[in-house]
Amino acid sequence: MARVTAPPTVDAAVAPGARLLLGAPVPEPEEPPPPSRWQRLRARLAGVPRRVWWGLVALLIIVALVMTYAVTRPPEPPVVTQRDVETSVQRGIEKQAEADAAAPANGSVAHAAIAPSLVLITTRDTVGGSQQEGSGAGVVVNEDGTILTALHVVEGSTRITVTFADGTSSPAKIASQKPESDIATLTPTTLPETVVPAVLAGGVQVGAPVFAVGHPLGLTDSLSAGVVSALDRTVRVQGNRRLEHLIQIDAAVNPGNSGGPLLNKAGQVVGIVTGLANPTDQTLFVGIGFAVPIATAGGAAGSPPR
Repeated sequence: MARVTAPPTVDAAVAPGARLLLGAPVPEPEEPPPPSRWQRLRARLAGVPRRVWWGLVALLIIVALVMTYAVTRPPEPPVVTQRDVETSVQRGIEKQAEADAAAPANGSVAHAAIAPSLVLITTRDTVGGSQQEGSGAGVVVNEDGTILTALHVVEGSTRITVTFADGTSSPAKIASQKPESDIATLTPTTLPETVVPAVLAGGVQVGAPVFAVGHPLGLTDSLSAGVVSALDRTVRVQGNRRLEHLIQIDAAVNPGNSGGPLLNKAGQVVGIVTGLANPTDQTLFVGIGFAVPIATAGGAAGSPPR
């Protein structure tokens, strides 16, 4: 006889909506949690093309550079006003004036350069049976002590004495002479312990500052200043001699300057003083002097032409 079984009972513990599988309850699948805001942003960004990313990176770099420059750039230069310009110019003028005042004068430089080489020449002549003394200047031009001077200072002298810058005195004799240029060289018998030859220079131009150094009227070691007034002058001097190609100067020269050096502003010898223009019978300075260019005078001392 058939056996009838009762249908399975539903367990009250099974949650509503659950399904039975093989007699056991099966839970319904859970709904996934909604995505967060960050996840939604990442999802959106993931779809951005790569070239757009590189563009954004480049833009950020440019912005960073601009900000860096804005922070680190030097300040803008101040606006220069007319008053600033005038103040700067005035300050420059004042500084230049201070420098000029502190610098030694050209004459001081020239004198300091020639002083060790300057020579005092004293002579004794016999004129009409009587002894006469004269004086002039000279300059040492060679290491052997050769002295360059004007011929008329020593010509016809029975005794010539030279006194060097250190006070040493010595007899001297004429070694060579050029009457056509009024130039002579002297050889002293003895030399000082230290011989300092002068530096010979080249030519000069009209208007250039010059300095005559000598012993005018017995005032030893005197300097007078002037400029070159003209070049290539011709004059007649004592003995009706004609001197040519002379330098005309307005520096004061008097008896005792003859034979002395004519200097440029560096103290270099540019000529040998030979005389002065005088429309009267006086032998004093009247404003025009002459010097033999060193290119001519130096040849008598064996110096090469300049």
